[in-house]
Amino acid sequence: MSMKINDMIPEFKGATEWLNCSSEAAEQEPTGSPTLVYFWAVSCGICKQNMPGLRDLIAKYGEKGMKSVAIHMPRYETDTDVENVKSTVSDLGITEPCAIDNKHLLKDAFQNEQGWVPVYYLFDAEGKLRTRAAGEYGISVLTKALEKMFPA
Repeated sequence: MSMKINDMIPEFKGATEWLNCSSEAAEQEPTGSPTLVYFWAVSCGICKQNMPGLRDLIAKYGEKGMKSVAIHMPRYETDTDVENVKSTVSDLGITEPCAIDNKHLLKDAFQNEQGWVPVYYLFDAEGKLRTRAAGEYGISVLTKALEKMFPA
């Protein structure tokens, strides 16, 4: 079963490693602000293709108070190479907290049973799920939800 609208944001426990912050800081990241959590993988072409649009959204809505957390969820054994993930995080310009979820504990916490990447979860300031979108059209769904959450 996947997360449903109004479900509360899960705890960020069990990451193999955190990049761009400490695990303690990451666990505090989503408190009191709208938060975008997204899953991606180094082997995911659509993730990389969507990244420029995602970076634009994070920049635009980050200025309005939205926080973001990236979760690298390996799809293949080769995706578990932490040094490769670190290099790709740098190449893609991911500056927000980024969990490496080699044990799939965060995947399970977010009920991402199908192991979708990319998948985007948008939570409101109270920590309730407002929208979930996946795949190549996820950015357009996410954009519409953000426009509603942050009216001009």
